Amino acid sequence: MRELRSVCVYAGSSAGIRPAYRDAAEALGVTIARTGRRLVYGGGDVGLMKVVADAAMDAGGEVIGVIPQTLDEREIGHRGLSELRIVSSMHERKMTMAELSDAFIALPGGVGTVEELVEVLTWTQLGLHEKPCAVLDVEGYYAPLIAFLDHAVAEGFLRFEHRELLLRDDDPGSLLDALEAWEAPTLPKWIDRESA
Repeated sequence: MRELRSVCVYAGSSAGIRPAYRDAAEALGVTIARTGRRLVYGGGDVGLMKVVADAAMDAGGEVIGVIPQTLDEREIGHRGLSELRIVSSMHERKMTMAELSDAFIALPGGVGTVEELVEVLTWTQLGLHEKPCAVLDVEGYYAPLIAFLDHAVAEGFLRFEHRELLLRDDDPGSLLDALEAWEAPTLPKWIDRESA
């Protein structure tokens, strides 16, 4: 079993239209803090980003935000955190968040949230790191993404074993337990040399 000390959470800069999204972000932040883990996130003071960070801080947790200079004003960098790191670019933001974290969870969000999740999931698939990735699937928000991955398996673009790299749960506590129990597979990247 891996030691899960620091969890990166990707989340929307909007709170979405359903109260359940906000409730889930709050529950995740509280659960991370109360289990003695550190929260790493994108540093914004807006949307679900703010909700998860505030919940963790209010529960006595440590929260590190990472935000690029260009977004510090637009997303309003959160000044009430344990630490706010202002970096030079989106690439530096994502790399810093990944280096600070032992696992990754996506809350509901838009293109940026999905892009961040898919990047670290790809790194896990390629063996660039051995860190688990997951979605907190609030009211089936990520069902279309899961369906796409299943479609990629069916069409021969993704191994089933690599599809299984993305964990999914609707309960924060259960999801953190699954991330902690996760073991990196020993599978090579699927490359079809016959069609290359």
